[in-house]
Amino acid sequence: MQHLKVTLTITSQDECDVLIALLAEAGYDGFEDDNGKLYAYIGQVAFNEEELKGIAAQRGADYTTEVIAAQNWNALWESNFEPVVVEGFCTIRAHFHDIQVATPYDIVITPKMSFGTGHHATTQLMMLWMKELDVKGKRVLDFGTGTGVLAILAEMLGAADVLAIDNDEWSVTNTLENTERNKCDKITVMQGSLEIAGDYAPELILANINRHILLQYMPMLYDKLAAGGTLLMSGLLTDDREIIMQAATGAGFKYKNIKEQANWIAMVFEK
Repeated sequence: MQHLKVTLTITSQDECDVLIALLAEAGYDGFEDDNGKLYAYIGQVAFNEEELKGIAAQRGADYTTEVIAAQNWNALWESNFEPVVVEGFCTIRAHFHDIQVATPYDIVITPKMSFGTGHHATTQLMMLWMKELDVKGKRVLDFGTGTGVLAILAEMLGAADVLAIDNDEWSVTNTLENTERNKCDKITVMQGSLEIAGDYAPELILANINRHILLQYMPMLYDKLAAGGTLLMSGLLTDDREIIMQAATGAGFKYKNIKEQANWIAMVFEK
């Protein structure tokens, strides 16, 4: 499977964050920030030149593209994947990292082409909320699981069972590999969107995706969540707060709280 690597010029971290959000909504599934350049990756089949031109023009960024092989993309991930420690709570590392782990939870992943290595603020915000929420004994739905990192953490925190779903084949394969690597036995992995969850009634929904998908599925998220359950959402910029608030409360959710980090937010609602 061929992927495209798009290199964009960036002038600040804020600009980088906005570009990542816009490109993620357009289907880009991997990002790297490197000294004034943002590398974004997308499957060649999904690539839309006009859409990229519009995003780049909107933000005043120059860009170039190149085709890369999937195996090279994976090697690039590995060569640049450093361990992440989330505020003394959780360590996220690859199998080849030889480090002393000093956190209560240690997650080993091989990210391949899936989003969710723990480096991005949204993943860390989700984890910090999970640290505060009561996960033990709960049914958990991880909507847009990526690498499976949040599903794995949910099991480690004592979830009764976890349904991890993603519409991307690479993400599903990667999540299966990572759940096996972490010896998880309470996680079911399925390929598809929210509809594939069927009549599964989670008490906690984790949704670290993007604004467009969250807005599209907000009513269905409310319908699927068990009474009294919790919805934890991220993949959102600070500017997304009001539109997400309106959509969530309009669907019936009750707003609880918010965390912020580097222009990104994670919001908690209850049913």
